[in-house]
Amino acid sequence: MTPEQIRVVTVVYVSAIVPLVAIPILHRKRIVPAWVPVVYLAAFATCALGWELWFTYGWVGGDPVDLRRAAALSRAIPIHANWILNSLADAGSICLGGLLLIWLGFGRRGDVLREWHWGAFAILLLWFLGQNVFVEMFLYHDQLAEGKHLSWAPLVPTGPWLNPTLFEFRDRTITLQGQVSWLLMAPLFYAGVTTYLRRRHPVPSRTG
Repeated sequence: MTPEQIRVVTVVYVSAIVPLVAIPILHRKRIVPAWVPVVYLAAFATCALGWELWFTYGWVGGDPVDLRRAAALSRAIPIHANWILNSLADAGSICLGGLLLIWLGFGRRGDVLREWHWGAFAILLLWFLGQNVFVEMFLYHDQLAEGKHLSWAPLVPTGPWLNPTLFEFRDRTITLQGQVSWLLMAPLFYAGVTTYLRRRHPVPSRTG
C-alpha cells in the first residue's frame, strides 16, 4: 500500500475502534454518564441506516465501495466491514466528539445538552460539516471523485441525481451529495439527544 492508503486505513480503524473500546471502560469507571452508551448506539444505527450501508453497497443508483477505491484499500477494509467501521467512527469520534465540544465550549454545562441552544447547535453543525469536508478532500477523495457515484440514502435524499459541485480545492471536489448526510444529521442528532436527556436523564431539582 502507498503511504496515503496506509494513512486512510489507520484513520478508519483508529477512529472506529478507540471509541468502541474506550466508552465501555469509561462508563464502567463512571467517568462518562450512563446515557453516553445509549446515544452512541443510537448514533451508530442512524448513521448505518441513514447512509453508510447504502454508500457501501451502492443500493440505489450508486457504485459499491469496492468499485470506487483501490484494491489495496478493499483488502485492508473489506466491503462487509466498511459500513460497520464507518458507522462506528461516525457515532463515536464524530457524534460524541461533537457533544464533547459543546460541553467544553459552554463551560461544561449540561443544560445545553438537555435544551435546544442555537449556539450549541452551531458548534455541532460546524463540526459535522467541517470534519466531513476534511474527509472528502483528504481521506476519501479518490472514492468520491467525479465519475464515482454514491447511492441514494434515507439521509441523502438528493441522491446522485442532484449533486452539484460546491467547490474545488487542489483538483479535489466537494459535492452536495457528500455533505447532505451530515447537514441533516446535525439537527436530527442534537434534537434527539436533547429530547432523550430531558425525558430520561433530567437534572435533579434542588429544593429546600
